Parts: sequence; C-alpha cells; structure tokens
Amino acid sequence: MGSFIPPINFSWVEEDLYRSGVPNELNYPFLEKLNLRKVLYLAPDELPPQYLNFLDDHEIELVPVGWNSEQTPWIPISEEVVLAALDVILDTANYPLHVMCNLGRHRTGTVIGCLRKLQQWNLTSVLEEYRRYVGGKVRLLNEQFIELFDVDLVRIPEYPPPWL
Repeated sequence: MGSFIPPINFSWVEEDLYRSGVPNELNYPFLEKLNLRKVLYLAPDELPPQYLNFLDDHEIELVPVGWNSEQTPWIPISEEVVLAALDVILDTANYPLHVMCNLGRHRTGTVIGCLRKLQQWNLTSVLEEYRRYVGGKVRLLNEQFIELFDVDLVRIPEYPPPWL
C-alpha cells in the first residue's frame, strides 16, 4: 500500500474545498484521493511540468487567477484578484476544488481569510488561521487587507455552497 503525503500547508477548508502549497510528486497519490475537478492557482511562478502532466492525466482544470496577459503578466494580490478567486471558490460547479500558491501561505491565506470574513468569522479567528500557515512570516499588509476587505463586493451565486 502506498503512502499518502499531503502537500505543504495542506488543509481542509470546507467540504470539497482544500488549500496548500504547490504539490510535488510525493503528493500525487494523496491528491488523487480528493477527486479534484479544479485547481485555483494564485502564484506567478510556472508550475513544474510533472504537476501539469498530473493535472492533465486526471482531467483536473487549472484556473490561474492574477494573470493579465495584456499588461504586466502578474498582478499582486488585490481586491480584483481576491474577488476573482472568490468567484471560483463560491461556484460549486468547480468542486472538489484545491486553492494553492507557492507555499500555501500568503496569497492562499489572504484569499481564505477573505472567505472566512464572508462566512462571518470573527477577525481574531480569521487572523489566527492566517498565522497558522505563515509561521513566523506574518505580513501585516495581508492581515490589514483581510481586515479591510469589503465582503459586500463579493458576488454571491444563485446556488452558493451550503457552508456560506
């Protein structure tokens, strides 16, 4: 029997919604068990060809958010990027869904923090979850971004996930 090793900073966020850093080949057997439909990728770095092959072999769609092919290729985390990410996260047709960035810390943590605000978590709990994944590398600007994020800008779909 093979071993099942989750990617760095992997966690269950909600039913059929997961978060982590970029997986490596040791993580593929674990990821297969999730039966993912889509991967929301929030980082500017190219993904390893082996991982792209894994996604292709398992018919998992890669959804990069934060790219703008007409101007600078990468847009730093911004209200527009978070809103685009939340559009993907709130669409249950994308589930099971895996949200990730390089190490599953800052970009992923900021998006998930804004999701938690949308779920009406108290700010202390939201920031505690963010800090759990960043370790000693807390970015105060990300925490401030989460705190000031206006959830009224989020487009709630007609059929939102049951946990919202």
